[in-house]
Amino acid sequence: MSNPDENRSQRRGRFPDFFFLIILIAAVLIPIITLLMLYEIGNGSLASIEAFGVSFLWGQDWIPNPPGGGPPVLGALPAIYGSVVTTVIALLLAVPISLGVALFQTELAPRKVRAPSLFLIEMLAAVPSVVYGLWGLLALVPFMSTYVFPQLQTYLGFLPLFQGPNTGLGMLTAGVILAIMIIPYGSSVMREVIAAVPRNQREGSIALGATNWEMVKTSVIPYARTGIIAAIVLAMGRAIGETMAVTMVIGNVARISPSLFLPAETIPSVIANEFTEVAGNDVYLASLFELALILFAIALIMNMVGRVIVNRLSFKVRGDARV
Repeated sequence: MSNPDENRSQRRGRFPDFFFLIILIAAVLIPIITLLMLYEIGNGSLASIEAFGVSFLWGQDWIPNPPGGGPPVLGALPAIYGSVVTTVIALLLAVPISLGVALFQTELAPRKVRAPSLFLIEMLAAVPSVVYGLWGLLALVPFMSTYVFPQLQTYLGFLPLFQGPNTGLGMLTAGVILAIMIIPYGSSVMREVIAAVPRNQREGSIALGATNWEMVKTSVIPYARTGIIAAIVLAMGRAIGETMAVTMVIGNVARISPSLFLPAETIPSVIANEFTEVAGNDVYLASLFELALILFAIALIMNMVGRVIVNRLSFKVRGDARV
């Protein structure tokens, strides 16, 4: 007759092995899925790579169906330029606001205000991209055209960045709507990182006579800077891959111009707009796959750079702590 205690201990002994197997499978699936995606995108890009070679990266024309019926003339540089510029605009606008929101929610907000503030930020993160795009087209574009663009032209019109026709569409409007979309992601991560700063860091600064601002500046932000950089990298990846909202407000014109007022395009907007128009044109379809491959590479490089920065800052923090 078996001993119930022995059976129970055997089941307990087997459970960690089963649990470890599940975790291992889940961990292995991530790189496998990534490699499969890379393989499919790369395989779909072969016709474009053979037709245009490396020159596809700096080609400035996007003529999938030339008037004379010749081969397509396609280049990715306008889409790459639009993606980078709109992402930079979004980060310049969103990072300070995200950090301010995170600091307010962790350091300054009364308890009665903190909960509604957290709810509003989380609600913004849950809004679908197409809703942002529709709001941007119906509300943000007229607002930018009526109030923002004229003021920029009046006071900063001597700069090439703020010259050109005022239609409300363009890279600046796309950057603004991207900033609004990534603020919830950045502020949420920054808030968690700042909240994890040890209480004695704050109390030590206050005990030495620091004001609240000095405490945040000298104790909280330096301690949390690695997490803040990680939040910025996360927001950057979210911004550069955004599709529908940007497609609806950027104007979708293959153009490289210093003016932020002029319509442009991004890699996701090109793919979203033209993927259904490629029937019977293998090179055209392969070019869209190659754009996706370029976007994948850009996102990978940005994450690698962010990881290097985080690791260096983490090492510096550990070195300062030893001292």
